[in-house]
Amino acid sequence: MTRIDARFAKLRAEGRKAFVSYIMAGDPDVKTSLTLMKGLPSAGVDVIELGLPFTDPMADGPTIQLAGQRALEGGMTLDKTLQMVREFRAGDNDTPIVLMGYYNPIYSRGVDTFLDQAKEAGIDGLIIVDLPPEEDDELCIPAQKAGLNFIRLATPTTDDKRLPKVLQNTSGFVYYVSITGITGAAAAQAAEVGPEVARIKSQTDLPVIVGFGIRTPETSQSIASIADGCVVGSAIVADLAEGKPVDEVLGFVKSLADGAHRA
Repeated sequence: MTRIDARFAKLRAEGRKAFVSYIMAGDPDVKTSLTLMKGLPSAGVDVIELGLPFTDPMADGPTIQLAGQRALEGGMTLDKTLQMVREFRAGDNDTPIVLMGYYNPIYSRGVDTFLDQAKEAGIDGLIIVDLPPEEDDELCIPAQKAGLNFIRLATPTTDDKRLPKVLQNTSGFVYYVSITGITGAAAAQAAEVGPEVARIKSQTDLPVIVGFGIRTPETSQSIASIADGCVVGSAIVADLAEGKPVDEVLGFVKSLADGAHRA
């Protein structure tokens, strides 16, 4: 059982929904990013998604793209991202961490080497947005064998024919993308998302977490109420981009987490 599995089992036993937050490793700089990461659990974050900066983030909207650019310009690398996880783990051995990014940096490192390093650093799961299920032998299967969850995205265009393929080797949770398009775009609507979450849950026992288009505590609550939890990324990253201090950003995160936990 991974930390992700344990956290969702605990939430289920408590009858609570999950709040997942995304931040970009190294944005706006390594020190600030690590300080923010260390503060997320006490702000109510149940699972941390940590973005691995990449030069061609095709699935991300402008907010996340710019965060990645800032991180890369500040010298952020895969090694420094793993070191950030190690430093977080020195004070927190319970909060699950999902590394979210693209396959190229992992392929360049070598899959086996990367998985050994990720596991040693304290990463619990992976979301690699540019590896479809047809490529499961590349990373998904080796990751599961190494004891990491491999989390897959389902979208409004994932029809009933495609869904079983998407779910086939997924573990940890299913990330449902509530809107078509890139991150940070239109607002998520619970009335539209609810039937889609129900459709996915009819085919898997895994928790279904909804992301994209969640920017307020009210939306956090309404989306979490029809799923097993919600993810917020762009709204948090945008606060950082505006130069808001970490304490203020964490206060915003807490308001979002409180919304999800009220669901």
